[in-house]
Amino acid sequence: MANITLHSERQISATCVSNAFIDKYMSDANGEFVKIYLYLLRLMNAPDTAFSVSSIADKFDHTEKDVKRALCYWERMHLLRLEYDDQQNLTGICILASESDAPAEPSADSCVPSEPVTVPKKHAYSADDIRMFRQNESVAELLFITERYLGRTLSATDVNTILYVYDGLKFSADLVEYLVEYCVSKGHTSIRYIEKVALGWVDSGITTVAEAKEAASLHSQTYFAVMKSFGISGRNLVPSEIGHIEKWKSEYGFSDELISAACQRTMQLIHQPSFEYTDSILKNWHTKQICSLEDVAQLDAEYQKQKKSTAVTGSAASACSTSVKASRNKFNNFKQRSYDYDELEKMLLTTTTR
Repeated sequence: MANITLHSERQISATCVSNAFIDKYMSDANGEFVKIYLYLLRLMNAPDTAFSVSSIADKFDHTEKDVKRALCYWERMHLLRLEYDDQQNLTGICILASESDAPAEPSADSCVPSEPVTVPKKHAYSADDIRMFRQNESVAELLFITERYLGRTLSATDVNTILYVYDGLKFSADLVEYLVEYCVSKGHTSIRYIEKVALGWVDSGITTVAEAKEAASLHSQTYFAVMKSFGISGRNLVPSEIGHIEKWKSEYGFSDELISAACQRTMQLIHQPSFEYTDSILKNWHTKQICSLEDVAQLDAEYQKQKKSTAVTGSAASACSTSVKASRNKFNNFKQRSYDYDELEKMLLTTTTR
């Protein structure tokens, strides 16, 4: 395989592993994937050194397919970007920089990564705190609008959570309002769910309504892809169905292409939409570290090969069983007698003489 280039958005002169990588990514990743990512960081110290997927495979005694799976995984984690030519040949790998792991003050001989984003700890606001916040016209209006969206009078827990998002997470009033609107539009009125989405936006670096809408639009594309694959029309997805899709995107990290493929496979196998059945397919793909349709094709080929081998073994066993049964029929099971013909002849002569 041809050599590929490796370059970075960061300027570093030492092999440096950020705290963000250790705290957020390393524990959930396959150990072999971690090795390959660390090796890429090491190679950044020698940018003129030519290398390829095959050379990495040789380094760790892997197959090229194993290396590609690792690269696809880290691309899904947004830690690197794979670059291809017009023929879809891999030509480059770019180690991505992010606010969570880029050096605060890069120098020629050191790399000091910044700490991961620290989410302020949630605390209970006192009655005096709440009264003070309500004196703020924007906050008072925000609480009023939230009640209208949720369709209920806000409890102390509800108010405390909204104030935490506004004051603790530093969301603007407009962003909090859109947060509530977004969650309710998805069928979720639980204050815990709203808080969870808010924390997810913090983790994703979302700070404006425009950024939140852009992220929501990307998720909407996945929803429409699933509905099209399942042939669902004339209704919206219910919260449990949306929960499955969010897990496939966020937890499993699958592309719309793979999610659609799993939905289509569900329809082929059971002939009806089933988010639970599709979830079992994607869970299996996630366990087997599938990251492309090519991986799915290879997995299918291996399954068919194993199935064929099992069928041949089963046929041989069946033939052997038939042979054994034949040898155990009523005639063959009868105890065979052995005779001494000389002795019988003597007995016959003796009887005749008498």
